Amino acid sequence: MKNHWSKEAVFYHIYPLGLCGAPLQNDYTSPPTGRLKQLHSWADHISNLGCNALYLGPLFESGTHGYDTTDYYATDRRLGTNEDLKNLVKHFHEKGIKVILDGVFNHVSRDFWAFRDLLKNGQSSPYKDWFHGVDFNRKSPYGDPFNYEGWNGHHSLVKLNLHHPHVRAHIFDAVKMWIDEFNIDGLRLDAADVMDLNFLADLSHFCHRERADFWLLGEVIHGDYRHWTNEGQLDSVTNYECYKGLYSSHNDGNYFEIAHSLNRLFGDGGLYKDLQLYSFADNHDVNRIASTLKNVRHLYPLHALLYTMPGIPSIYYGSEWGLPGMKKPDTDTPLRPALALPVQEIPQPGLAAAIQKFAGIRKTQKALREGNYQQLFVSAMQFAFVRKYGNEEVIVAVNAAETPAVISIPIEGKNNQQLTDLLDSGYHATVQQNKLVITIPACWARILKVR
Repeated sequence: MKNHWSKEAVFYHIYPLGLCGAPLQNDYTSPPTGRLKQLHSWADHISNLGCNALYLGPLFESGTHGYDTTDYYATDRRLGTNEDLKNLVKHFHEKGIKVILDGVFNHVSRDFWAFRDLLKNGQSSPYKDWFHGVDFNRKSPYGDPFNYEGWNGHHSLVKLNLHHPHVRAHIFDAVKMWIDEFNIDGLRLDAADVMDLNFLADLSHFCHRERADFWLLGEVIHGDYRHWTNEGQLDSVTNYECYKGLYSSHNDGNYFEIAHSLNRLFGDGGLYKDLQLYSFADNHDVNRIASTLKNVRHLYPLHALLYTMPGIPSIYYGSEWGLPGMKKPDTDTPLRPALALPVQEIPQPGLAAAIQKFAGIRKTQKALREGNYQQLFVSAMQFAFVRKYGNEEVIVAVNAAETPAVISIPIEGKNNQQLTDLLDSGYHATVQQNKLVITIPACWARILKVR
């Protein structure tokens, strides 16, 4: 991964079926509707926000939410045609933005063509071994004359048998088409944490053989991330541990939680100090961060942390304006709203500008992109750490309190050295008697460059 584009990446995450206002159900008969063309107008906004990579959620023909694929080779008719997708990726590339797509390979829809053949022909179907746990001695919850395994117990999502050579060939041929026809830069692998590791290794080998700089991100919620991110497997995984720590540290008035996670993962001897994990505050599966936080002013120190802690930061569409969104018991639709530029109602008018500033600082400071991590100070409402890369050194300090906070940070060997706040060029601090005493504004941060 030396000098790989992902080390410079800041992601913007779009769920296309939602943002483009597509119907919730696919009727499989309507002509393609070019809703993907709406996304062309987002490229400048994404770039201006400081993002240079785009993660596009599920795009291929499916029945409902996109994660119930029916055809890996056709763009969902609710979004447009393969030509529309090709032109969209080309447009983002022209703007200097990499594009990765959702690879949903663990399971398919009951309308997937091979499963429909199994429903029609039963034990005589040549595809009966394409799916996990097919048992003709029991009926499925749908009343089928056989049972089968669904993702996480959901029989609407039929689990593929990724050991089967024809299943693998079908998927790998689809990925090759996506690379050749759409010129994508990588994949986010849905449900990677429940997929066969040998399949993931073979997929990785295949993708990197097709394109050396191809990037594979795995959705992993629990477990040791090293099982999936290592030589010959995936390039990164979703950092759900720090996702939880980011919001709950603020909600509980307890920066010790996120400090513990960052030190455990990335500190001296940290489990993943050599990995570039995918960092996020929210996504299409979890409540919007503005709805999760008890105090919306905490959006500012939280995003300061997101952009300066180890990892590859990501913003979910609309969250740069503090849009709310809460899951409902039977649907995630509130998390995935239709949205058009210019956005008319912006709950947090200053947040996008702050994120833009954090992204700009990250872009200019290699220490924040690739540097090591060391904790310097932690209390319930204030937290500071340093990132170092070669001779470059940046100290990050955040304050979750509603009033300015003065903290004293122990600094060895830098007496009389002056530091400048990259967020406020008029603020300077000097190390004296092996201490750095700084004032952090309420619900804000200092990002101090050691000169």
